[in-house]
Amino acid sequence: MTDRSRTTTEPDAATGAGIEPPRDEEAPGTGAPASDELPRRAAWTLQRKLIVTVVGITSFIMVLVGVATSAILGTVLEEGLSGELRSTADRMSALTRQPVGAGLTAQEILEQQPQQAGFLLAIETPPSSPTAAVTEPDGTVTALDDEQIEQLAAGLRAEGPLVVTIDGVGTFRVEGRSVDGQSIVVVGLSRDEVAATIARMLTTIGLLTAGGLILLAVATAWTIRAGLAPLRAVAATAERVSRQQLDQGEVSISERVPARQADPRTEVGRVGEALNTLLDHVDESLTARQRNEQRMRAFVADASHELRTPLASIRGYSELSLKALGLAPRPEPGPAAATLETTEASLERIQAQSLRMTSLVEDLLLLARLDEGQELVYGTVDLTRLAIDAVGDARPTGPDHEWVLEVGDEPVLVAGDASRLQQVVTNLLANARTHTPAGTTVTVTVARDGGTAVLRVHDDGPGVDPRIADELFERFARGDRSRARQTGGTGLGLSIARAIVDAHGGSISVDSRPGDTTFEVRLPARPLDPAPGIGVGTAQ
Repeated sequence: MTDRSRTTTEPDAATGAGIEPPRDEEAPGTGAPASDELPRRAAWTLQRKLIVTVVGITSFIMVLVGVATSAILGTVLEEGLSGELRSTADRMSALTRQPVGAGLTAQEILEQQPQQAGFLLAIETPPSSPTAAVTEPDGTVTALDDEQIEQLAAGLRAEGPLVVTIDGVGTFRVEGRSVDGQSIVVVGLSRDEVAATIARMLTTIGLLTAGGLILLAVATAWTIRAGLAPLRAVAATAERVSRQQLDQGEVSISERVPARQADPRTEVGRVGEALNTLLDHVDESLTARQRNEQRMRAFVADASHELRTPLASIRGYSELSLKALGLAPRPEPGPAAATLETTEASLERIQAQSLRMTSLVEDLLLLARLDEGQELVYGTVDLTRLAIDAVGDARPTGPDHEWVLEVGDEPVLVAGDASRLQQVVTNLLANARTHTPAGTTVTVTVARDGGTAVLRVHDDGPGVDPRIADELFERFARGDRSRARQTGGTGLGLSIARAIVDAHGGSISVDSRPGDTTFEVRLPARPLDPAPGIGVGTAQ
């Protein structure tokens, strides 16, 4: 859709300077617009923050509890293993005194005196080489080779708790005893059971923690979602209200937060109750505003209607008086002749001002009736013919402008009031003629755009004054703010055009820059439906 502008609007908004394309101000010291902002991460909802916080803190606590429990359990098991190892070492030092003195190896001793699985026995009797053996889970006894015995010896030389890891055998807690002052007996108990117990403990804690966290997350999400339901209802109500058109027409705000979500006994419920109270006040204010607007429209309509009669009388009597003066014989030059000329000039002035007031009153009455949905009589209108007639009428009134008409071979039909649509085209052309200098080319185009009829009025004048660009179609908008305007407009021409176009379900817009101004009217391109009663209004 093209917009078109004008140096001013017929009896609407005047324009003087062109609209410059808006440019972003640059931030000092940079080449980027000051309005540019660094991209920000998407904000989290309150529900997500609460769930993540609760689950995160709870999971951290449960992990700490699991680690502490496992550490304490491991310490207890290690202490139990150490106690068992001391008693076993004392016992084995007595049981092995005779076999060691007889020169038996560790394997032979374990075979003669079977022990539980994971039992390690090592014997060293100088100058003989040390021997060591371990009881397997199936009860068999396996002797350690020299490398494994060396790993055992290295572990015995270390400081701290005597825990030895032997490749291919496992990890043992070991303790040694001296026998006969020469032989050394080393006893070891496997730590596999302790490690397995701790692993089972950690696995159990991990599974319980994961299951508990899932249950906690579900319960927390449900609880928070239920708790924030009133707040979501408040937000949804506010969004629905924000989408209503509250700036014009009859408005009633029926949206409210449901009563169950506005319980004043809860914190969030009080927010919903406060919003409902606020909406009640706003609805009452809008209702009062609408009543005032209706009263004002009725007053304007009544006042305009009442003023038409006295204005017509003033105009009629002034015309009658001028006619009588014209028919009366002219007196000889002197005071009587001067008085006659003064009277005639006064009557002409009265007639001109009555015509001006009549035009203003008629425009105000038309706007009031359009606001009330009256004044339109629908029929099938040829928009092409309206443009041709309007351009033909504009040429004699604006001979110092160049008028160009661009229409197709096929008529563009719309359903509307022919006289009022003719007034729209006339106002746009008068606006172009009044607010552009002599020599300006005004081009009128009528075309179809799908199911829409488009009428454009383009001129190559100076453009719309940026100071009034936003209020161009408002009532009494004009570019010349002084009371001694030369355009003769009342500032109602474009507002009337917009009111008529809106009443026909169309739109009007303007696009202006120096040397290129376009007013565009878009209407549904369809003839009047022959079905009875459709779209017929009453003219008054």
